[in-house]
Amino acid sequence: MEFFRRAPGRPAALGVFAGTFNPPTRAHLALASAALSIAGEVLFVLPRVFPHKQYEGAAFVDRVRMLELATAHEPRFSIASTGGGLFIDVARACREAYGPDVRLLFLCGTDAAERIVKWDYGRPDAFSKQLEEFELLVADRKENYLPPAEYRARIHPLRLDEDFSAVSATEVRERIKRNEPWHHLVPESITGFVELSYRANP
Repeated sequence: MEFFRRAPGRPAALGVFAGTFNPPTRAHLALASAALSIAGEVLFVLPRVFPHKQYEGAAFVDRVRMLELATAHEPRFSIASTGGGLFIDVARACREAYGPDVRLLFLCGTDAAERIVKWDYGRPDAFSKQLEEFELLVADRKENYLPPAEYRARIHPLRLDEDFSAVSATEVRERIKRNEPWHHLVPESITGFVELSYRANP
């Protein structure tokens, strides 16, 4: 794990937010901020290899810089990268960096949770074994997420104060392409960087 910024101290519970951040949005920040009510630190993880998509749009270094700008106001936010993008890969990298006893709480939205739970990991019990190493905090998007009964002890709801179901990185990129308003979807601190990055990399 390579850190670009790391919060001081050793949290008992670590919120882990792995994503593409292409670009970071207000929804990303809202989810991470909500997780601070449970976790002592939230780690934004930008994998160098994703299990379900390729790098498109902004370059890796630009995404790191946008995360740095977007999270600069909160000292409990950290930023790092990992080689692998599966949650189990990220979890093991976190344990190496934070120690074996840290409680790992992976943050995601409903759509990502459904994809993660249903992913073909190669054997039927693979995901249940992974949940022995980490838990999920799931923020509702459009509708409440109800995990399968066998996983409910390890998958928890994360309530947000505002409905961010219409805020996504995809929506930002599409609005830029269509020359429609998009600034309200991203943190004010990165609007200039987004303008340069995505106009240059449509």
